[in-house]
Amino acid sequence: MKRRSADIEGNDDAIDRLAAAFAGLRTAEQVRAFLEDLCTPAELEAMTDRWRVVPLLAEGVPYREIHDRTLVSVTTIGRVARTLERGAGGYAAALRKRPARAG
Repeated sequence: MKRRSADIEGNDDAIDRLAAAFAGLRTAEQVRAFLEDLCTPAELEAMTDRWRVVPLLAEGVPYREIHDRTLVSVTTIGRVARTLERGAGGYAAALRKRPARAG
């Protein structure tokens, strides 16, 4: 049985090394390739769903409308909203750094 990450000694160091690997990549294409190698299709789908919700929450779009637009579950939307509000600040940092959308 796999141990939960909180139970693994040195997990913070492993997360730091993974973060450094991301930070060392220079282009969105490199990050995408790394994500495709690192994650299962289901993991990528879950992360993509969460990220699609973040800008809508930041704009104040109601949960039900976000669900209707994205088909992401209201439960997931609520979890993302809590993390956006009380998390480590990663969503907010990524929002500030994202490129502007054309048109």
